[in-house]
Amino acid sequence: MKIVVLAGGISTERDVSLSSGKGIYQALKEKGHQVILLDVFLGLPDIEKPLADLFETEIDWTASVCEVQEQAPELERIIAMRPNYKSLLGPHVIELCQLCDMVFLALHGTNGEDGRIQALFDLMGIRYTGTGHLSSALSMDKNITKQFFRNYGIQTPPGITLHKGEPVHLPEEIGFPCMVKTCCGGSSVGVYKVEQFYELEKALQDAFSYEDTVIVERCITGREFSVAVIEGKALPVIEIAPLHGFYDYKNKYQAGSTIETCPANLPENLSARMQKHAVEACHAVGIEGYARVDFMLDETSGEDYALEINTLPGMTPTSLLPQEAAALGYSFAELCEWILQVSLKKYQS
Repeated sequence: MKIVVLAGGISTERDVSLSSGKGIYQALKEKGHQVILLDVFLGLPDIEKPLADLFETEIDWTASVCEVQEQAPELERIIAMRPNYKSLLGPHVIELCQLCDMVFLALHGTNGEDGRIQALFDLMGIRYTGTGHLSSALSMDKNITKQFFRNYGIQTPPGITLHKGEPVHLPEEIGFPCMVKTCCGGSSVGVYKVEQFYELEKALQDAFSYEDTVIVERCITGREFSVAVIEGKALPVIEIAPLHGFYDYKNKYQAGSTIETCPANLPENLSARMQKHAVEACHAVGIEGYARVDFMLDETSGEDYALEINTLPGMTPTSLLPQEAAALGYSFAELCEWILQVSLKKYQS
């Protein structure tokens, strides 16, 4: 099968996306597919041979992909590589995607998980992995996601949505500590834990530097978990325990920063309950194919709270979905093939 692995872009999760793309590219090559790893923003500006020939040409498409660093990338440097750009799609991106049998989306964050690429591909008849444009858009906006959770009876931390310049009045049900989050961010970029009121202004200022809309929600004190859902079935629950602080950008992608246990050390009935809630959360926003749902387990009440849905979960060396699949006996390459085959089903008439 001819496959374009689409990664990169100019979101704060660019480096994570490229790392995911590299792993997926190598895995699909291992499975015998003809694969190209393509940066959605940079594209292929200097190409001389016919585009169709690239699928059969031996090129190391991963040569320029670096490891994920402790801090989010400096996007100004990437944007400067395409001065005066008019489209977020780089040269020949659309043409190559039209030539392939399937686009494997390894994009994370804005212009990747927010449904825009998916909507464009739907209009152009380009097949891609993962859920569709509407569920992608709903899941990208944490405020909308939480409204869907509440409408479907899925427990989520109480919170408010703030717009830049608005006065702040925290309801009593939120209190301190609380979490300040960008509304549409990912990989914990723009996420801050606030212990006292005097810290709130600085956290909001930092969060608003990324987006004009943020969420302030109650901080659930306890253990953190995640549950992937593929084709409507939950995978084993994985527990995430950072050695220091909370599960922020550094702890997510720097090896050795977090202890991850899969299957999680939980009573069977509690694991089953969280898996059930993960499936319900995906159903609430209409997920197709696969996704991953993050949870907090309250140390006092024992209740699990759904935080958000990741429609294109990370596929880096430290990512959670591959660890959950491994607990079922799937290698990374087998997981990629599984996602590919599940995604193909929505195009079968």
